[in-house]
Amino acid sequence: MDHSQTAEPTRRDFLYIATGAMGTVGLVTSLWPFIDQMNPSADVLALSSIEVDITPVQPGQSVTFTWRSHPLFVRRRTPAEIEAARTVPVSELLDPLARNANLPENAPATDDNRLTPKVAAAPGAPAMKKPEWLVLVGVCTHLGCTPQANTPTEKQGDYGGWLCHCHGSQYDTAGRVRVGPAPRNLDVPPYEFLSDTRIKVG
Repeated sequence: MDHSQTAEPTRRDFLYIATGAMGTVGLVTSLWPFIDQMNPSADVLALSSIEVDITPVQPGQSVTFTWRSHPLFVRRRTPAEIEAARTVPVSELLDPLARNANLPENAPATDDNRLTPKVAAAPGAPAMKKPEWLVLVGVCTHLGCTPQANTPTEKQGDYGGWLCHCHGSQYDTAGRVRVGPAPRNLDVPPYEFLSDTRIKVG
């Protein structure tokens, strides 16, 4: 009699555990389609990185592409634009941080820190920076407008870079905010040179 009293609860415990386990598996199985639908779709993942051919871009020209539904500025700077950006002390900038996704968050906003290294041509050779190429997310950091690029035929602002007409923020030839309500420099996205004429963004 004692034996039957101890065996019965053990069998009942097993049934409780088995039922609970099956219920959990059933719940997860039924919820999985809802969880899976929150993952980015294939077309969104495909747009998370793009390759850009920069061959046609001329010195002094800024070309706009689309990356992750935002404008992407690719500018081929002239020697004068590079020099203008290099001579600005970081202490004079409204935002002293580089805002470069390719560098640590606390990197200072020097002109050099607004660039990314070009892939070395030969294995073992150091990766070199190409100061004429500037790649920026073309979204004003104030309210998300799209700034207009300075061109040889149409001046935009006083710093040779970009002007946001909505609220007057101006960016220099390194994409750093110089005047206006924008609190941050234009962001530099994660990108790399695949060759002298092609870059991959994202």
